[in-house]
Amino acid sequence: MNCAVEGTLDEAIVRRLLEHSRLNPGTVYGRMGKPQVRLNIASYARAARHHAWFVLIDLDDEAPCAGELVAKWLPDCPPTMAFRVAVREVEAWLLGDRINLARFLSVSRDIIPRDPDDLPDPKSTLLAISRRSRTRALREGLPPRAGSGRSIGPLYVPELSRFASDHWDVAAAATSQ
Repeated sequence: MNCAVEGTLDEAIVRRLLEHSRLNPGTVYGRMGKPQVRLNIASYARAARHHAWFVLIDLDDEAPCAGELVAKWLPDCPPTMAFRVAVREVEAWLLGDRINLARFLSVSRDIIPRDPDDLPDPKSTLLAISRRSRTRALREGLPPRAGSGRSIGPLYVPELSRFASDHWDVAAAATSQ
């Protein structure tokens, strides 16, 4: 199954989702942001006529709900394409596995929200939680350094990708409340 994603963290999440579903990822496209996926969505849909595809994007604030965004981007989604939209961001899906994420970040699970899909900015929530980590490398490496002008720290993508690949329980995240 070929895939298209916004970035490297999304790729790790898609690979884990496919593994959980006992499917094998093929080539992963995108990884250059949401506008690039948007630009190529029609091409991915055409390719889905010949080979199964999985496309994952964040809802962000682009539409009131995932269904509206899918209808806007791809009104005739082929049956061989799984076009999924993370509400609001893929970080909400990671936050859904409270037990493993708390263990990974070395924080109390009590500080991880129970309803991550209701968060207006899951990435900011995840960054705030990481600042409370008992592990110095995570506490200093996931959030952006002061004055860097960046939205995330240098370890954000590699460490959360590692969490998604090696520790994230998809079933637990799917039933989070």
